[in-house]
Amino acid sequence: MPDVFTTGWWKPFPGQEEEFVEAWVEFGSWASGLPGAGTARLTRDLRDPEHFVSFMEWESIEAVRGWKGSSEFKDRMSRVQKHVDKFSPTELELVASAGAPR
Repeated sequence: MPDVFTTGWWKPFPGQEEEFVEAWVEFGSWASGLPGAGTARLTRDLRDPEHFVSFMEWESIEAVRGWKGSSEFKDRMSRVQKHVDKFSPTELELVASAGAPR
């Protein structure tokens, strides 16, 4: 079964970066506890500190659909998005990897 990832490109409103990160951590902690979910990670672009990227590995696309279709998803996501000017989510399937595992 292929590895599936969810990712998001985030740009918080100026001055709301800390609130965004706090809200995202709450959201990510909830999401990573769901069936089929891996660790939720939020990164910040070192060259563009207003730009954040989140990613999370899932066991299957069905697990992702269960997460996004859950009764809590919309409410929990809105708590993060109220601090965000721009957001672009996507779902990815692993097609190749190289290198030694860490």
